[in-house]
Amino acid sequence: MTQALKDIVINALEEIKATDITSIDVRELTGIMDTMVVASGNSNRQVKSLANSVVVSAKEAGYSLIGVEGDDKAEWILVDFGDVIVHIMLPSTREFYDLERLWSIRPNEGDNSDDSSSNIWNEAGDKVE
Repeated sequence: MTQALKDIVINALEEIKATDITSIDVRELTGIMDTMVVASGNSNRQVKSLANSVVVSAKEAGYSLIGVEGDDKAEWILVDFGDVIVHIMLPSTREFYDLERLWSIRPNEGDNSDDSSSNIWNEAGDKVE
């Protein structure tokens, strides 16, 4: 279910020309969600349109929406489907909060290796190193 919803979300974002679409598998870090999708829009209007596209596409496919936050200012809109949470931001907001780095940090079990990006994929489905 999560993979199908993630695919619907990414397709909806691509239809409205989102930029820098990233999918992060966070199952090892939290029980709240399985996947986080982060994307950018070039204006407040586009950020709102991207969020709307995601909501409409997922609902049409039969998925239930838990909630949408941030659509009043549209600098950062969070769309919550439970297993998949989508963050759509203006580039400056995305750069400031750097969610990809924050959510890719793994608990270190005495290992000094820096494998912090092992769970991030770009919009083409390639793992980001």
